[in-house]
Amino acid sequence: MKHLFTAIALAACAFTAAAQTAAPAAPASGPSAAQTAQRNKMSQCHQQAGDKKGDERKAFLAECLKARKDGRAAQQEKMKTCNADAKTKALKGDERKAFMKECLGK
Repeated sequence: MKHLFTAIALAACAFTAAAQTAAPAAPASGPSAAQTAQRNKMSQCHQQAGDKKGDERKAFLAECLKARKDGRAAQQEKMKTCNADAKTKALKGDERKAFMKECLGK
């Protein structure tokens, strides 16, 4: 019985030591580059929103924050529009490819 308690105590000590060493390190001081970029973008969007109020401001900020410098948001919107147009025209195969090339090239 005495050996059982000793074994349990040792196991508890080992588990506690392992848990302490597995704890995540303290975060580095200051925000990361991504956080700083996001904060700057938020600041710019709020300035651009100006006097807009309510739902109009919310919608503007959502679009502004979603937009990317590389234009990917605009390209994705164009792709959605072109896909919807191709679907309503029921285009398939080579016709669809030609239509999408023309539509996305605008």
